[in-house]
Parts: sequence; structure tokens; C-alpha cells
Amino acid sequence: MNIVCLDMEGVLVPEIWIAFSQESGIPELKRTTRDEPDYDKLMRWRIGILKEHGLGLPQIQEVISRIEPLPGAREFLDALRERTQVIILSDTFEEFAMPLMKKLGYPSLFCNSLEVAEDGEITGFKMRIENSKLTTVRGLQSIGFDTIAAGDSYNDLGMIKASKAGFLFKSTEQIKNDNPDLPAYEEFDELLDAITKAL
Repeated sequence: MNIVCLDMEGVLVPEIWIAFSQESGIPELKRTTRDEPDYDKLMRWRIGILKEHGLGLPQIQEVISRIEPLPGAREFLDALRERTQVIILSDTFEEFAMPLMKKLGYPSLFCNSLEVAEDGEITGFKMRIENSKLTTVRGLQSIGFDTIAAGDSYNDLGMIKASKAGFLFKSTEQIKNDNPDLPAYEEFDELLDAITKAL
């Protein structure tokens, strides 16, 4: 039995931190897992910048409420879910993702959670499990699933390479050049065709 594991940000929805960076006028917050492979380091750095500027969860959620899925993402997900089971594996946080899940038709999402003070300050974060995307794919394989994975960033490479079929989607030139063995696509219909053939 197959199960498709998809990254969320950059694949189905715009990067939340880039959108918040643009709205808040803090260019440093544009840095994502496409730029920094060490997610723990990246998040601690982001939390420090938020604290420095007196910003917290309410301000980020306000920006997220206006983010729409990438054009064609909802239709792609609907078509994919007609063919097979789909899980979104993301290093984002429940507190960020839920409004976006509504816009995507409530697909299954495995992600992390934030530690938030009463005044809305983000004080920390709790990862669901270490190396969550690869660990989850290995867990699914251990209970009899064949996995197919797609993502755009450094933190997606583990699950992509560990799956029976894996694809880069809307990735960077650097990641594509570093991984010439991985098929890379830019359009949802191309990715849908590739996944369908792999099922």
C-alpha cells in the first residue's frame, strides 16, 4: 500500500516566514530551510529576532490568515487524494498551520508545536520527533507502507531519498544541482503525473 508524504511550505503554500518578513519589514526572517539545513539553529535564531522586535504569535497568525495556497495546490491535493493516501509532513507548527489546512481541505498534517507565553511571545518550540520527516517515513515503512515523497528544501531530502520514489518540487537551483539524481518539477500537473506513475 502506498502513502504520499508532502512538504507544506514552498510546495503547497507560500513560505510563512517569508510572508511575515515582507509584512513586518524584517528582511532577516526571509531565511528558511532552503538556506539553513539546521532547523534547530534556524528556529532559535528566528525566536531571537522576534523577541528583539517585540513580535509574537498573534502578529504571525494575522499574516497567516491572509496567506492563500499556491495556485493549483488545492486541486492537486484533491486529485492526489482520489488516488492514494496523503500525509503532509512539515517542520511548521500547529499554531501556524491550521488556517492553511482549512484552505487545503483539511489533509492529514504531522508537524510540531510552539511554546507560547500568555502575552503571545514565542518562547520555544517542541519538535514532534527528531529528524521528523525521515523518521516518519521510516515509521510508515515499518508498518507496511511504500512511501512516495516530494519537497523543496534540505530538510526534505531524507524522506525523499528514503522513499520508493522521491521528487523535488519548486526547489532551488542549488539543491537541484546538488541532487541531480532526483527528478525535479515546477508544475503541479507534472508532479501529479510522476506520483501517479510511481503508485
